[in-house]
Amino acid sequence: MLDYQLIVFLVTTFNARIAESRLDPERGDVAEKIVIVGIFVALAIAVGALITTAVTGDATKIAKTISNANG
Repeated sequence: MLDYQLIVFLVTTFNARIAESRLDPERGDVAEKIVIVGIFVALAIAVGALITTAVTGDATKIAKTISNANG
């Protein structure tokens, strides 16, 4: 009889924990968050590349202007 009570207790506890995990609103959001973070990282890299290109281009123009003014 004691084994039967233990099995019933374990099954009841297991069912209660499964029901509790289904009520969690954060369940299954990991993959979505990883995709969103990946998109933001890609955008940050693209913006960084654009800024670097713009600054390098302006620096080259300034250097050429200075060299032409001196020469």
